[in-house]
Amino acid sequence: MNENTWLPADWKHPQREELPTGHHLRPIRADDTDLNMPAVMGSRERLWSIYGEAWGWPPADMTAEQDREDLQHHADEMESHESFNYALFDADESELIGCVYIDPTDKAGADADISWWVRNEYVGSQVERALDQFVPVWIAERWPLQQPRYVGIDLSWQEWLAIPRRQ
Repeated sequence: MNENTWLPADWKHPQREELPTGHHLRPIRADDTDLNMPAVMGSRERLWSIYGEAWGWPPADMTAEQDREDLQHHADEMESHESFNYALFDADESELIGCVYIDPTDKAGADADISWWVRNEYVGSQVERALDQFVPVWIAERWPLQQPRYVGIDLSWQEWLAIPRRQ
């Protein structure tokens, strides 16, 4: 690993992954704002209950321009392998259904913190179940991580927040 990244310098992140439901994951881009904004804001209260304390996201008054800037920031971080945000889309990318986050961690016990969400209307659906099954296998098979931690799955967000930062 080089000192600017938490992944091997020559490693290439996946560009598209197919789920058995006909949906797919791909890196999010700023031009996904028109699909991301309704997905996030339509599920904002639940997303805030998950990510709010840890990330301060999503803010109640988020504008489309703020969302676009956030998505561009995610895209830039993916290019430099600082962290990753994959969007879950339907087959023709007419709907953004959720996101998967793969981030380095500064907390003990893992080399990455991974979480994901789907829009409210997909909670408990076949799509959410497929994503829940897919992500850990995908990480194990395609990512050079030794100790991934699935926040919200392996432990609650409250438990994650309580983990001390590495010295």
